[in-house]
Amino acid sequence: MIISAGNNETFDFALPIGVGLVESAMNLTRLLLLDPPKYLLFIGSAGSYGKHNIFDIVESKVSSQLELSFLEKNSFTPIDNMISSEFELVEQQSIVNSSNYISINFELSKKFNNYNIGIENMEFYSVLRIAQEFNIPCGGIFVITNYCNESAHQDFLDNHKEAMDRLTKHLLAKGILNEKNNF
Repeated sequence: MIISAGNNETFDFALPIGVGLVESAMNLTRLLLLDPPKYLLFIGSAGSYGKHNIFDIVESKVSSQLELSFLEKNSFTPIDNMISSEFELVEQQSIVNSSNYISINFELSKKFNNYNIGIENMEFYSVLRIAQEFNIPCGGIFVITNYCNESAHQDFLDNHKEAMDRLTKHLLAKGILNEKNNF
């Protein structure tokens, strides 16, 4: 099953599950309770902490849920804030950080790279966590739309259409989609 956040990120071949950690967790849980698939592939956009460039395609099977305050040593958490999945369809290229907030302080967000965390996507942590709960292999394929800096939102808007086209072409080239059966 291929899933996406929805709102701006809708595809003919993906089920939208909602934006952010909470909506995506609730809606994905409902979907899996009704009809659990053999695997989950989450697709969407991501912001870069500096290691990846605009329009890069990044695959992942690992996500964290760290807030910027953690980088400044102003918070801690008792929960397991890094999870992974075994999933053969994607490579492990970067750890994806998730939060309900978009990082716009580039100097601070670059510190995520010290933890081998290269990109951020709002939903991926909750998607992996729910997949883990249901024992379903899961991975994600992301396209970089912006850097995590002051112009993150405008860059996202400016690059979004081309990014979604490139993501779709990547899925076709990788053989995950084919024009005949998936559109």
